Amino acid sequence: MIIKIYPDNPNRRELERAVSALREGKVIIYPTEVGYAYGCDALQNRSVERICELKGVDPRRKSLSIMCSDMSMAAEYCRIDNEAFRYMKDKNMQKYTFVLPAGSSLPKVFKNRKQVGIRLALHPLTRLLAESLGSPLLTGSLPLDPETPEYASDPELIEERYGLTVEMVLDGGIIPFEQTTVVDCTVSPYTILREGGSKP
Repeated sequence: MIIKIYPDNPNRRELERAVSALREGKVIIYPTEVGYAYGCDALQNRSVERICELKGVDPRRKSLSIMCSDMSMAAEYCRIDNEAFRYMKDKNMQKYTFVLPAGSSLPKVFKNRKQVGIRLALHPLTRLLAESLGSPLLTGSLPLDPETPEYASDPELIEERYGLTVEMVLDGGIIPFEQTTVVDCTVSPYTILREGGSKP
């Protein structure tokens, strides 16, 4: 099922349908600032495990990232010291994933992890989803085939390929796929683990 949502002026009823699906533990595909991704309520273990199944990864081994509406939400699920806070504020409007010490509020599937990836929502619809849900989204990028990149950026093609595996695809228009810049904030000095569209 594909649902058209205008990111800058979303229909509240359609937005609530998506939020209700997340609350029920469903997995959706939604638009982010770097393309489309699987998403679920990060506080529901079974939903997190389902995304890992869809991506073919072991949640005990694979790094997991959560999408937060803002810094306040992020601080509930990881430890942010003063230096990390300043760094994140400085990079706030850039496409970054910050690796930070995991907090105690994360669900069981995260419990053996010392670190968690944190993304701050830049896409307006992503931010609204997290705000309305009241918790972060577990986010996982769609598989990218270099020969058919449109299947990670065009919502109609995404629905064609992945629609039967998720509750819904939120259509926020075509978004070219990019990678976030990943920075490890648990070491000193901070280390860039992957350079993406936003340069350090």
